[in-house]
Amino acid sequence: MRAAAEVIAEYLAMLEHQRHLSEHTLRGYTHELSELRALAKDRPLDSLTAADIRGAVVRAHAGGLSSRSIAHRLSAWRAFYRWLAERVDMPANPVATVRAPKREKTLPKALSVDDAMKLMDAPQAGTTEALRDHAMLELFYSSGLRLAELVTLDVRHAESSVSWLDLESAEVHVQGKGKRERKVPVGRKAIDALRAWIAVRDEFVKHEPHALFLSVRGNRMAPGVVRERVKRLALLAGIPSNVHPHVLRHSFATHVLQSSGDLRAVQELLGHASITATQIYTSLDFQHLARVYDAAHPRAKKRD
Repeated sequence: MRAAAEVIAEYLAMLEHQRHLSEHTLRGYTHELSELRALAKDRPLDSLTAADIRGAVVRAHAGGLSSRSIAHRLSAWRAFYRWLAERVDMPANPVATVRAPKREKTLPKALSVDDAMKLMDAPQAGTTEALRDHAMLELFYSSGLRLAELVTLDVRHAESSVSWLDLESAEVHVQGKGKRERKVPVGRKAIDALRAWIAVRDEFVKHEPHALFLSVRGNRMAPGVVRERVKRLALLAGIPSNVHPHVLRHSFATHVLQSSGDLRAVQELLGHASITATQIYTSLDFQHLARVYDAAHPRAKKRD
């Protein structure tokens, strides 16, 4: 077989001229394939085995490389060997059966209760758009809706409705992931904000008369616009962290769990198909309890 450097150079040229990958992506492939070449040392690339690849993964993980980066490396190597197998006789792709270590579960980011109240109670501009935006904020935090669920809400039930607001019953009927339907209560503050918005909503009604939240042009609010509005309102309220709709959903779940301790109820409110998806909040809640313990328990305090 030809030298590793020559084979890799041919592959990178193919990626550039035939697949037209970006310069940034090509740099990534170049780096990962240089790592493969270093692993092979003086051996032909087609002589590497799955055991060699697994050993490289173990060493990279032990050296602090993240699971995400290892997965990216394996993906690049796997693609290279698929290409190589079309040109030389190989027993098997040595990367085919190797997987990256499982990614560590990251805890959801949530606002503190104080920051959540600060955002909800921030002064409003008094415009129609401001009333709409405040109603969206309150509904996100009150009911823990996903962004996709909020933008599909209708102002009331109609024949074509997928999800809708029932103002009199103070609840929303939502179709979430997997087309699972659920009812979620809406708190008093959110109901007040929704009533204020609905009172002026007709100013925006043009193309989509059923949509609860409308743009100035009369269209149903787009997810990207809602993200931008939430982020902007948080910055105006003086909250430095990156606040987006999912942060408000996490905040809702975290604060309800901290108050009630009822994981099953939080699962139902969030629309999780499995309790496993909700259990990550128990870790978050434990961190909160641990901080309280460290601050309050005399035996937990560090000695000077």
